[in-house]
Amino acid sequence: MKFESFSFAPEILSAIADCGYKTMTPVQQQAIPAIRRGEDVLASAQTGTGKTAAFALPMLQKMFENPRELQHSNTRALILTPTRELAAQVAENINDYSKNINIEVLTIYGGVKVATQAQKLKRGADIIVATPGRLLEHLLACNLSLSNVEFLVLDEADRMLDMGFSTDIQKILQAVNKQRQNLLFSATFSTSVKKLANEMLEKPKVITADKQNTTAATVSQVVYPVEQRRKRELLSELIGTKNWQQVLVFTATRDAADVLVKELNLDGIPSAVVHGEKAQGSRRRALREFVEGKVRVLVATEVAARGLDIQNLGYVVNYDLPFLAEDYVHRIGRTGRAGKSGTAISFVSREEERTLADIEKLIGQPIRRITVAGYEVGSREMLLKQIQKRRSFAKKQQRSDNAGEQVVAERNMQGRRVTVGKSSSTVKYKKLK
Repeated sequence: MKFESFSFAPEILSAIADCGYKTMTPVQQQAIPAIRRGEDVLASAQTGTGKTAAFALPMLQKMFENPRELQHSNTRALILTPTRELAAQVAENINDYSKNINIEVLTIYGGVKVATQAQKLKRGADIIVATPGRLLEHLLACNLSLSNVEFLVLDEADRMLDMGFSTDIQKILQAVNKQRQNLLFSATFSTSVKKLANEMLEKPKVITADKQNTTAATVSQVVYPVEQRRKRELLSELIGTKNWQQVLVFTATRDAADVLVKELNLDGIPSAVVHGEKAQGSRRRALREFVEGKVRVLVATEVAARGLDIQNLGYVVNYDLPFLAEDYVHRIGRTGRAGKSGTAISFVSREEERTLADIEKLIGQPIRRITVAGYEVGSREMLLKQIQKRRSFAKKQQRSDNAGEQVVAERNMQGRRVTVGKSSSTVKYKKLK
C-alpha cells in the first residue's frame, strides 16, 4: 500500500518521497488510519519497522489541517522517549517529514543546560520530543505547561518502564490536558505496559504488526563460543580478517566499553564509545564520526539499544549478552532495518550459555554456532565435573577437619590441655597440673 492511499497533503507526500519511502510497512498501514480517525492506539511492532512514521505522519497531517499559532511555554504534541539518542532521532525524522510545512519541533533531554532549554520553551513549539526526567524538571520549574496538548505519544514505552521512569510518567500524565489523543508504541506488551495502557488509553485500537519478540527476517544471526578473556582478541581478528567496516558493539558495563575501545584503538581499529557517563556532546560526536566512517567501531552500553537509527548498519556484535533476553531483540534490531540485510553476532562464554538458552527460547529458534580455530571453549561437561570433584574434595577435607575437632573436644572433656599443630591430623596434649 502506498502513502497516497491516505490522502496526505502534497507537502507531506513530497517530504515522504524525499525520505525514500515508497510503500507502507504493516504497522503504518494499521496505525495511520486509526490515528487519522482520532482513536487512541496501542501498537506493538519490532524495532526498525517504521513506528516513528506510523505516529508522526498522521499527527502532522491533522496539525496541518488545523493550524494554530505557537503559544508561549506550551505545545500541541508531546512525545516521550526513553533515551536522548532516540529523542534526537525521532525529532530529526519529524523535521524531515514536516520540512514543507510550518511546524516547530523542540527536543528536551538531559546533558544540555536547563536554562538554554527554558528559553526555547518560552517561545513554545508545535511538537516537543522529550525524555521523562528532564521534562519533569521543566514542569516543576514552571517552564512548561501541558494544558494545550492534543497528542500524547509514548514511544518505546516498555523501555521507559524498564528504566524506572514509571513515577515520572505518572506525574506527567497528571499534568497533561485530559482532552487529548493517546498513542502508545512499544516493542513488547509486557505486564507493566498493559497496566499503563489501561490507565491512559480510552478504547484503543490494538495493533500487533508482528509476532511478539521475533527478530527481523533480514537479520542473519550467529553465535561464536569463546572464553570471556579472549573476546577482545576474537573481535579484532574477525573485524580484520572479514573486513567489517561499520560495527556496533554492545557491552554489559560502561567500564567494559571504555576498556574495549582503548584496546581496539591500540589494535589499529578506529573506535569510539557511547554510554551514560559521556557528555551529550561527546555522544553526538562519536555517533557522527561512526556514521561518517571516521571510526570503524562504535562501542555502546544498553543506552543505545533503541536510540540509534543508522542507515545501512551492517553488523551488530553482542560482546556481552544482555541481562534480559528481550533486550537481545532490541539490540540486533539496529541492523537489518528498512528491508536491508544485516548480521548479528554474539560472543558467548561458558557462563553465558544459560542466557543464550533463554534468548533462543524467547525468539523461538536456535542460533547458528561457529567455532573459530584457536578460540575453542573447553567442554562445559568437563568443567562441571571438575567443579563437582573440587566440591567433593572440599567436603572430604571438611569431614577430616571435623574429626580432628571432635578429638580435641573429647580430650578437653577429660581435663587435658590440647594444642593443635600445623597439620590438622596432628594433635598434641599433656596433663593439666
